[in-house]
Amino acid sequence: MTQRVAVIGAGTMGHGIAHAAVVAGYDTTMYDVSQQALDRGEAAIGAILDKGVELGKVSPADRNAAKSRLRSTTDLPAAVRTSDFIIEAAPEKIELKLTLLRDIEKSAPPGVVVASNTSSLSVTEMGAALSDPARFAGMHFFNPVHKMKLVEIVRALESSDETLRTIEAVAQKMGKETVVVRDSAGFITSRVNAMIGNEAFYMLQEGVASARDIDKALKLGLNHPMGPFELVDLVGLDTRLSVLEFLHKSLGEKYRPCPLLAQHVKAGRLGKKVGRGVYEY
Repeated sequence: MTQRVAVIGAGTMGHGIAHAAVVAGYDTTMYDVSQQALDRGEAAIGAILDKGVELGKVSPADRNAAKSRLRSTTDLPAAVRTSDFIIEAAPEKIELKLTLLRDIEKSAPPGVVVASNTSSLSVTEMGAALSDPARFAGMHFFNPVHKMKLVEIVRALESSDETLRTIEAVAQKMGKETVVVRDSAGFITSRVNAMIGNEAFYMLQEGVASARDIDKALKLGLNHPMGPFELVDLVGLDTRLSVLEFLHKSLGEKYRPCPLLAQHVKAGRLGKKVGRGVYEY
């Protein structure tokens, strides 16, 4: 039974996953190479918990208990050595993830499930970095983690049924709904969402409508909770571009990134995390 979770990465997704873990009752260690990132992640988790108390959704006692279950470290071996479930949540760069997985395996207990929060990369390729790829699969959370109910469980070529059952049990204890998808470029959601977001940029580039009107049309006409530009600003334009480049390479021309998206990234307009993306914040 899973009791101790290690989350590898303290960025937007990493601290969101760590929050879900502590709220679910798991003793959680959040690792990052940067102490500054850990400090930001801990502050963000505290803010989410405090907001829950303010809204009456979380009791002060439960908030305090959740905070007490979190610790952070810049020592990767220490983070994984005593964990019985590990979630890698590093940026979407395959070489970085492969290196991290090899390093994780050096210190992780034998047989412990290792999951990757990737939104598009090959889970099979990542699993091959481990000597026991059967214990590895994808566990794709959605941003913001504390609000989004879905987790995509991605079966790699050699993922065992036991690994998938363990990931499903952890996700459900975190209050998530799950779907299982075979390892393929973009899985379900990233593949569809990247297409919608890329087409929205082409429409903006062609002057079909303003960004705000495109967002408004999809929210009111198609019942999307967020418009494509609101969503890409939240996710990060650099992240979306990286996903599209991978899908373009894997699935062909229909996923070629819109030049206007690439221009935004080159201009440093990466979204909410830097204060400006399609919109100014």
